[in-house]
Amino acid sequence: QVQLVESGGGLVQAGGSLRLSCETSGHPFSSVAMGWFRQAPRKDREFVAAISSSGGSTDYADSVKGRFTISRDNAKNTVYLQMNSLKPEDTAVYYCAAFLTRSYFSDYAPGYWGQGTQVTVSS
Repeated sequence: QVQLVESGGGLVQAGGSLRLSCETSGHPFSSVAMGWFRQAPRKDREFVAAISSSGGSTDYADSVKGRFTISRDNAKNTVYLQMNSLKPEDTAVYYCAAFLTRSYFSDYAPGYWGQGTQVTVSS
């Protein structure tokens, strides 16, 4: 059974930082791309960042470029999202996702999702 468990969310003031973690099990973590998505109230879920299976390639939404960094530790089956210079508009539930390919392709939906972790940025 595939499991993706996020942690690290919380309440932070604007300009602050948070680091999200997603520990996975039940799937070949080191062979697939991983990603982070988010969903704000009354909005659709949106792509945030993705990283290839080797960690050698990353992609970011324009809204987070230069502020967020995705990384992974294949030995720990864990993917991270370092979020700096947070803004109130970053407030959302953040979801970890596992793709079914080694690289991220925007046309391919993830195969597995975590349950989400709340990030709230106060102004």
